[in-house]
Amino acid sequence: MFSLHEPALFTRLRDARRVLVAGAGGGFDVYAGLPLALALRAAGKEVHLANLSFADLYALDLDAWVAPDVAAVGPDTVARGDYFPERTLARWLERRQLPATVYAFPLTGVQPLRAAYRSLIEHLGGVDAVVLVDGGTDILMRGDEHGLGTPEEDMASLAAVDGLDEVAQRLVVCLGFGVDAHHGVSHSLVLENLAALDREGAYLGAFSLPRESREGALYLDAVADAQRHTPDHPSIVHGSVAAAVRGEFGDVRFTERTRGSELFVNPLMALCFCVDAVALARRNLYLDRLERTALMRQISTVIVEFRETLPRQRAPRAFPH
Repeated sequence: MFSLHEPALFTRLRDARRVLVAGAGGGFDVYAGLPLALALRAAGKEVHLANLSFADLYALDLDAWVAPDVAAVGPDTVARGDYFPERTLARWLERRQLPATVYAFPLTGVQPLRAAYRSLIEHLGGVDAVVLVDGGTDILMRGDEHGLGTPEEDMASLAAVDGLDEVAQRLVVCLGFGVDAHHGVSHSLVLENLAALDREGAYLGAFSLPRESREGALYLDAVADAQRHTPDHPSIVHGSVAAAVRGEFGDVRFTERTRGSELFVNPLMALCFCVDAVALARRNLYLDRLERTALMRQISTVIVEFRETLPRQRAPRAFPH
């Protein structure tokens, strides 16, 4: 039973002692889980961070690997190239005197990624919950929409975690409503999908990230730190969300990467939308086809082939008001 005074997500996590918060879509997605991780740690829970990584993990030293396809990234991890969000976050965590390991998964298909999750969970001594976090909301697309955003990494993560039947709580949190518009996502269809999940009892509501909260202030500091240390490739998603948390509105400029496009920063971007991961996976129209994939490019191929079988796609719709 849920109550108004406690967000449903936290009710589902109330009895969890050890929680794994993992970025679903690669890149800076793990930063979307930072506010939740901070809140759960403040509540006395043991929280670990992980991310599907875009970095060149196979160039890491052997001692960085705790299991096949699971690297433990710390502040001093040596890597090739400057783009390494997991290490950037680990260094920020260390400066804040917080646990400073961010686990990283290489880009693989569902089978090796699920095995990597299981290896990490065993390394951690078991977990009571896995929370996938998405910067944006394209993980909520079910497959028949006109635009899916960038689904490959999100779907690999969702399918992998859906198969972790031994984990009691498997949840998804999205931060950054609206940022996927430049990848073709219709956010009216996002809301339609959330309504369908709600009818199944799988939508866990939404809550905002307040600027005046400890979690909001630390998130803003972490995003600003990442922008300073990754000046050539700052996160558009988290730059937009951070601007929304600060109360900015409209076509906010924070990087040259958005030149030539018009942003619509607004308060909805600072909302965390929460759903049950198993129910979300069940509603996806092609996730079962990904089950035997070993490589990320196989996932891309399966999605394209599935889309070719659709008699029609759900057309994008503008908000009516």
